[in-house]
Amino acid sequence: MNYHAAKAFIVDKLNRELSPKLTYHGLHHTFDVLEVTDQLCQSERISVYESMLLKTAVLFHDSGFIQAAMEHEARGCDLARKVLPKYDYTDEEIERICGMIMATRIPQSPKNKLEEIICDADLDYLGRDDFYSISATLFEELKFFGILETEEEWNRIQLKFIGKHSYFTSTNQRRRAPKERLYLEEIESIVAAY
Repeated sequence: MNYHAAKAFIVDKLNRELSPKLTYHGLHHTFDVLEVTDQLCQSERISVYESMLLKTAVLFHDSGFIQAAMEHEARGCDLARKVLPKYDYTDEEIERICGMIMATRIPQSPKNKLEEIICDADLDYLGRDDFYSISATLFEELKFFGILETEEEWNRIQLKFIGKHSYFTSTNQRRRAPKERLYLEEIESIVAAY
């Protein structure tokens, strides 16, 4: 597998073709998830080979947004199946990558350690110091696309979403879950005031 060439291809494609209206699901999100994936691979002791598969999945996990938000994970898998053979990925590797991509679909449904890592990396911000600034970009994106209109709607959605969310890896259960619970309490207070 030629990870670096595949990365160069998909980063260029995302940079050129993702809508600038994707204030959350833009290339910056992919790079953020990639960085967190590196950290989780180290702390969870993932082999270099499996890390490369995982990072490939990260690079393609939101590429379906080039076409549409609905079913973007499946669209990302379609693109991976089309493109990755050109970079010497085997059919088995591509199917593992697609499993990782599909695991990020909400509600997340990881079936193995690598899928757990991509899920935790994708929603890592829920327990980070930059939670409010990142969630504001998702609110703006959803508002732009007409999915919701008011901050009250957004806070109610966040309350429900974060209330159901749990990290899968021991690393994020330790380093992110406590702050995520704090944010949940803060949002509960905001919603209670409506």
